[in-house]
Amino acid sequence: MNTTTASRIERRPFASLGAANHGWLNARHHFSFADYHDPARVHWGNLRVWNDDEIAPRSGFPPHPHADMEIITYVRTGAITHQDSLGNKGRTQAGDVQVMSAGTGIRHAEYNLEDVTTTLFQIWIIPDQRGGAPSWGAKPFPRDSRDGNLVVLASGHAEDAEALRIRADARLLGGTIRAGQSVTYDSAAGRHLYLVPATGRISIDGEVIEARDGVAIRGGEPITITAIEDSEIVLVDSK
Repeated sequence: MNTTTASRIERRPFASLGAANHGWLNARHHFSFADYHDPARVHWGNLRVWNDDEIAPRSGFPPHPHADMEIITYVRTGAITHQDSLGNKGRTQAGDVQVMSAGTGIRHAEYNLEDVTTTLFQIWIIPDQRGGAPSWGAKPFPRDSRDGNLVVLASGHAEDAEALRIRADARLLGGTIRAGQSVTYDSAAGRHLYLVPATGRISIDGEVIEARDGVAIRGGEPITITAIEDSEIVLVDSK
């Protein structure tokens, strides 16, 4: 790997992430969260939180408030059931995504009502503006529709018409890459990319990335993602 690549790609091994095990919840924090604080890992661009959560069967988060945050839940296995103070209720299962724009304020609960452990990524992105009416939405994104490419799942850009809407200059993308396949992703200078393989093992421009490692990447040049094993990729591209 050349020095230019090394300077713009920072691998964050899974073992180096913040950790909190509450019994019903086993969480890893890519960024400072709750009792975990690392001044070098507070945010990446306007990406503020990326939690890797394992939620035990028949347990979950009781009602609690949020405001002024775009909260995306990417379900990896199992399912999560959402209920909020606006009257929304929905079950989001593996391969699907839900988005909550907290806006001026919303209370919600998220429970694993299944008989198996649910695993998910919960991703918080700072909105472009404070306030606004809170909202919630969910959408199925079957994994086979992402085979061999990265698909936009949530976006603050009008041209991504099929994606769930967020109120931030950011995109969440997901894709599955078979062993030996490569995909290339380009972004403008000044962008902040953060990528996690949910499963599998990949390399990015020669840097080997294990499952559930985080990778902080500075935009401005294309990156080539090559699957060493069959892999499921989640990527945020933010300002």
